[in-house]
Amino acid sequence: MSSTAAQNVSKAGRYLTRLRNFGIMAHIDAGKTTISERVLFYSGKAHKMGEVHDGAATMDYLAEERERGITITSAATTCEWNGYVMNLIDTPGHVDFTAEVERSLRVLDGAVAVFDAAEGVEAQSETVWRQADRHEVPRIAFINKMDKIGADFFEAVASIRERLGARPVPLQIPIGSGSQFTGLIDLVQEKAITYDIESAGAKFEEIEIPDELKEEAAYHRHQLLEVAAEFDDALMEKVIEDEPVTVEELKAALRKGTIATQIFPTLLGTALKNKGIQRLLDAIIDYLPSPLDLPPVEGTNPDSGEKEERPDDPNAPFTALAFKTISEKTGDLTFIRVYSGVLQSGSTVYNSTKQKKERIGRLYRMHAGAREQIDEIRAGDIAAAVGVKQTVTGDTLCDPDKPIVLESIDFPDPVISMSIEPTSRQDRDKLGDTLARLAKEDPTFTYFTDPETNETVIAGMGELHLEVLKNRIVRDYNVGATVGAPRVAYRQTLRNAVEVEGRHVKQSGGSGQFAVVKVRFEPLPGSGEIEFHDEIRQGAVPREYIPSVGRGIERAAELGGKHRFPFVGFKAALYDGSSHEVDSSDMAFETAGRLSFNLAFTPENTVLLEPVMKVEVQTPEEFLGDVIGDLNSRRARVSDVDARAHLRVISGEVPIAEMFAYSSRLRSLTQGRGTYSMEPLGYEPVPVETAKRVYEERAK
Repeated sequence: MSSTAAQNVSKAGRYLTRLRNFGIMAHIDAGKTTISERVLFYSGKAHKMGEVHDGAATMDYLAEERERGITITSAATTCEWNGYVMNLIDTPGHVDFTAEVERSLRVLDGAVAVFDAAEGVEAQSETVWRQADRHEVPRIAFINKMDKIGADFFEAVASIRERLGARPVPLQIPIGSGSQFTGLIDLVQEKAITYDIESAGAKFEEIEIPDELKEEAAYHRHQLLEVAAEFDDALMEKVIEDEPVTVEELKAALRKGTIATQIFPTLLGTALKNKGIQRLLDAIIDYLPSPLDLPPVEGTNPDSGEKEERPDDPNAPFTALAFKTISEKTGDLTFIRVYSGVLQSGSTVYNSTKQKKERIGRLYRMHAGAREQIDEIRAGDIAAAVGVKQTVTGDTLCDPDKPIVLESIDFPDPVISMSIEPTSRQDRDKLGDTLARLAKEDPTFTYFTDPETNETVIAGMGELHLEVLKNRIVRDYNVGATVGAPRVAYRQTLRNAVEVEGRHVKQSGGSGQFAVVKVRFEPLPGSGEIEFHDEIRQGAVPREYIPSVGRGIERAAELGGKHRFPFVGFKAALYDGSSHEVDSSDMAFETAGRLSFNLAFTPENTVLLEPVMKVEVQTPEEFLGDVIGDLNSRRARVSDVDARAHLRVISGEVPIAEMFAYSSRLRSLTQGRGTYSMEPLGYEPVPVETAKRVYEERAK
């Protein structure tokens, strides 16, 4: 290697070690976007702090977000702190927009999980934490709103341990709480931090730990040392021998445990009052990984089917994952995470998922709704490209000469739908194109035409999701449209195992059709999948026709039979059949497969399934009985009633069909003081009487 090449490699390595790709995730209203605004301000990226409650947050750049005061779409930005580059993604907290969290966590190296100091772990906190677990994302926990009435740092930490099964490790303890919250004690630096009230917390002072708090600080410092010692043998010896431990030694051990996702450093503050944010920025640098701290990304060679790795190295073959698309009038804006190599504007790359070549137009570094044009993006970085036409979320972009397919991104199926009708003939022409654009942006949004009513139906993750999309159709795309009442995305499944024979035989002169299949159908309880198994022996059905049988069964399941609710959760095993050397064909065996399905899924052997949600309702004590009574009337199963600060928290499960317009009902029951959140739990059988009513309504 030449000295110039070696210098380039060294320079790239230095950049990667000083790069942090992280997201901020939490339950709705925990303060994610407020923290993001402070990060932008203190890093110098923004000259003014935008406030969510004023509709002026930089990261909430959509009109819909500013009006509602919630994050709807994940927003990316890049900033710097103490010589480190940070790619930050602020994610939504509402369950209807969980896809934004999923795709962000797929490409991020680390995350900050934010918790309300008075509430601890809430319903959506648990959801996003499990998503991060699935992607093995190292995390820091930040206990926010320490100035709130009922704030309790140690209770919040305990809720992380108990409800998430995680291992939070406090690096700080508070000085006071609620209105008495004045600062914190840094257990790593062994210093107290007090905040200047007149500057709203922007100015702070490092002082010695006050005498009255020294004993408590020493106790928690010792616990911190014991945890850190588990990840460093030399440090363990020092702790056992009660020898002094340097800040650098302690940070190195904690960093090792954090990157291994065995511990989660826990900090505190109040973002709205600007307390604790600078320490959080330091912790992101100290404990969250750089791209070089994580294993090389793994994918599959599409030609050989062999597993391959791509290191975070600009000199390796180009590899990237598209994780978000925004449809714009001038062309799609595609967000990509580059795992190896370099991507330059104007270059041609290979979409190995679609097996198509794409030409990259312009490249941008994003700052929420604003953007800065750049010439190239290198390994480890995140940016957006304009010009790619066929690439969607989850597609791999790579070097045409070194193809690789990375693991895609899985998203949940829609749970509710509603009809949408254009208000004029002109709008009818625009609606189809608009829906296609939105579906390309959002993998959890789908649309289709009902074959019997000829209605256009849109489907998504919840009422708010579809309401936001409808508003975008009207406001952003200027399409006049009205929507119908919400509908539940029911499914159907098999009640009992059954063996059937599907015969498609037409031989009345000329070219005939002949296909006979024997299929065993079995239910797969709890599954949303369809499995097709080939159990043919001795060539009873020719090998080339077997996929056609599976295709016929899958298409019949998708059509949903008489009531048009798709069938899921069953296994179909083709175990026997017969063919004709002249009259058999793919079409004949596909038809036979469809006939076997119809014979197995009779009305008596079909079970209707409905989406069930995990629900958490918070209410003042005096309204507890009324709220539980109302939930019971909605077929809810209440599993727990807990006390949390000044509220009672009801946890349980409830069919989504019973929860339409629940927010209005809850406000009425609790004088506007109750709140609730839901997340998808799965599908369960519908009670017989309810199923009968659903089928009757569907028939109408």
